[in-house]
Amino acid sequence: QVQLVESGGGLVQAGGSLRLSCAASGRTFSSYAVGWFRQAPGKEREFVAAITWSGSTDYADSVKGRFTISRDNAKSMLYLQMNSLKPEDTAVYYCAASRLIYHYTRNEDDYYWGQGTQVTVSS
Repeated sequence: QVQLVESGGGLVQAGGSLRLSCAASGRTFSSYAVGWFRQAPGKEREFVAAITWSGSTDYADSVKGRFTISRDNAKSMLYLQMNSLKPEDTAVYYCAASRLIYHYTRNEDDYYWGQGTQVTVSS
């Protein structure tokens, strides 16, 4: 199992940018598909982006073209660069590592989780 700790959340105005970071420890991070999910108040947790061990990426339609997921395997770090932020991006953002290890899904049941970091976008 891998342990995950997010950082980098905060309050930003619409149109601004934030970069989330996730520090991983435990089993070999480089083998895992990892990703980001988010949960807005009163809503279910939803898929945001994922990146495989080989660097292939996938994004939710709602963030495509605005968010970029990346990883640094040497540092066991995962990142989410968020640009052109909108009020509807307000949520708790969770770093996640796939229980399937090499493969990712968009199903939250298939992941190990961090504790989350709050992102608030004001209009």
